[in-house]
Amino acid sequence: MEVERVQAVASALMTAETIPADFIRPEQERPAITTYQGPAPDIPTIDLSLPDRESVVRAVAQACEEWGIFQVVNHGIPTELISRLQAAGKHFFDLPQEEKEAYAKPPGSQSIEGYGTRVSKEVNGKRMWNDHLFHKVWPPSSVNYRFWPTNPPNYREVNEEYTKYMREVADKLFLCLSLGLGLEETAVKEAIGGEELEYNLKINYYPPCPRPDLALGVAAHTDLSTITILVPNDVPGLQVLKDGRWIDAKYIPNALIVHVGDQIEILSNGRYKAVLHRSTVNKEKARMSWPVFLEPPEEWVVGPLPQLLSPESPPKYKAKKFKDYMYCKLNKLPQ
Repeated sequence: MEVERVQAVASALMTAETIPADFIRPEQERPAITTYQGPAPDIPTIDLSLPDRESVVRAVAQACEEWGIFQVVNHGIPTELISRLQAAGKHFFDLPQEEKEAYAKPPGSQSIEGYGTRVSKEVNGKRMWNDHLFHKVWPPSSVNYRFWPTNPPNYREVNEEYTKYMREVADKLFLCLSLGLGLEETAVKEAIGGEELEYNLKINYYPPCPRPDLALGVAAHTDLSTITILVPNDVPGLQVLKDGRWIDAKYIPNALIVHVGDQIEILSNGRYKAVLHRSTVNKEKARMSWPVFLEPPEEWVVGPLPQLLSPESPPKYKAKKFKDYMYCKLNKLPQ
């Protein structure tokens, strides 16, 4: 299976100076060539606990307009819970291969849920240096525990507790996004699914790579989601494109990284920008991250909010069902 191949490549080639050709990125994508080495601004960091709500809203809106990404601190998720989440995920990826395979995505499944590697090559035939586990965590009606590991034994407990706090953080962020657009507090959340909004957790695992100068964990992309809320481990690797330059995201312990996804860019009629980002890999250490993708139900129609449109500001995007948008993007068809 493809996952076994990546694991075998990672372990067998740790001391080698080459990697298989289908993992080597074109020169214009190689981190060693394209990562900006000069002084660069840091991704905005926002303290969600500040009592002055107006200043928090302003900071979030500015970050979404200028960067499409920001980090939040004092977000209310306990530090020890984040540590337990990370420990549970690491425990799973440290298991023997056959134990992890018990959670593999079934052959022919159209679902994204399950354990594995990227299942298909990109259009250019290249592969990405990563491994992952993907499953829904909210709402309860969409959760399939078939893909939740039972080892470690506390995996379910930790992830359900994390999801409870994550939903509170998300509601704060949606409120800020709404007010930042000059709308009612609930406008953005209601426009992307309200209480039907789906929370999809992914654990990314990037094994040590003998040639991190040639490979990528994930190639440049924007997220399909409304927003993505991510916690990383302490191994650097997230890069964002800012003013035509690939810059490294600074690691801040226990901060959450918030990505603006495609659906918020569409909904805001382009005022908030979906961030183009990618993941690099490390020669000595495994990098891990825990993104939660907040997505509308498949049948939900997302388009520019009518409140933001006028003769001077016509719609820049088509309104369409999320499942249709997703199909077009994943198959590289025009939207």
